[in-house]
Amino acid sequence: MRHLVFWLLLMVPVAVMAAPVLRPVVMPLGDGPDRMATGAARMTDAILEFTRWPTARPFVQLCVAGVADHAGQLDSITLSNGAQIQVTRLSDPSGATRCDALYIGRMAALDNRRLLGMVRDAAVVTIAEADADCRSGAMFCLMFAPDTLNFQLNIDAVSRSTVRIDPRVLRLSKGGY
Repeated sequence: MRHLVFWLLLMVPVAVMAAPVLRPVVMPLGDGPDRMATGAARMTDAILEFTRWPTARPFVQLCVAGVADHAGQLDSITLSNGAQIQVTRLSDPSGATRCDALYIGRMAALDNRRLLGMVRDAAVVTIAEADADCRSGAMFCLMFAPDTLNFQLNIDAVSRSTVRIDPRVLRLSKGGY
């Protein structure tokens, strides 16, 4: 038994060193005056490409809530399946259930929780622009850096939703390729 424990302890550093180093997938930001907006649009496009709603959508209603600093290019998104993106500003939170996707900017924590609570059981993809810790309850949290953009995935929020996110997205958010 002692020999077995000895060999197991001897092998632990080898096993740790053999584990692949996971790096998050990053997207370069765009060109122009608001590079962050171009990057946010490209990342949102990529997220929506991997999303499947319970019924097919000829267009995707993308609602913007709160103060979104980088939502200026969201209307340039066209999905590869031909579905058009219709971007609307969400002035009344009760209208969130009419959205297929919700892009959330800065807002008070209570308003954010209330908004996400309204769409919790609906087929709505939620993307937070200003949640660096990804604790708001949104499915996706954009993580801006000086020259790149990546995202975190809230697996709990995704698992409670009626939309289906391709499993490869989880792998991308963890840094696998």
